[in-house]
Amino acid sequence: MAESPVCGLEFKLAEGTEKGEIITCGDCGSELEVTGKDSVQEAPQEEEDWGE
Repeated sequence: MAESPVCGLEFKLAEGTEKGEIITCGDCGSELEVTGKDSVQEAPQEEEDWGE
């Protein structure tokens, strides 16, 4: 079982989910990055470069 680091929801990762994949928490809507078989972390937020 994986646990959202944002809201604490425990959930099972879908069959075939791969490391590095971005998923959305079904409870709080946070974007989470899969880091292992049953582990996730909050996905890094991309910053806009404003054409720099």
